[in-house]
Amino acid sequence: MFGQNLQTALLLSVTLAAAGIAMSATAGNSASLPPPQEGLASVYSKDFDGKRTASGEPYDSRALTAAHRTLPLGTRIRVTNLDNGKSVRVRVNDRGPHVRGRIVDLSSSAAAALGFSTGVARVRIEILGHAARGERSARGHP
Repeated sequence: MFGQNLQTALLLSVTLAAAGIAMSATAGNSASLPPPQEGLASVYSKDFDGKRTASGEPYDSRALTAAHRTLPLGTRIRVTNLDNGKSVRVRVNDRGPHVRGRIVDLSSSAAAALGFSTGVARVRIEILGHAARGERSARGHP
């Protein structure tokens, strides 16, 4: 009888501990990612092709990249065009936009995936994840 009660108590302890770890891991992940942002997205000018970005890598209009004022470089985000529902996943590799009222600058390829090539579009940004600690850009810069 005593052995069975001890076994039940041990099983209950392990189950509760596992549930607590799972809950804290889930809470930690959701708490570390900022809420979605909505605003205007613009497209990088073709004049920037090949120029160095804040990450140190050259801007490539064919890559799926973006500029954001505050998100850490290397952050992966989903950008959704609120007018047509199209979305694209991009990596933040630069700082900007430098025009008031805009929340993100997109590479030409990223903007095309959202259905626009010039001007601005109303978008939602969702953070998918931050760069892994120590992750570096293609050019070897942090």
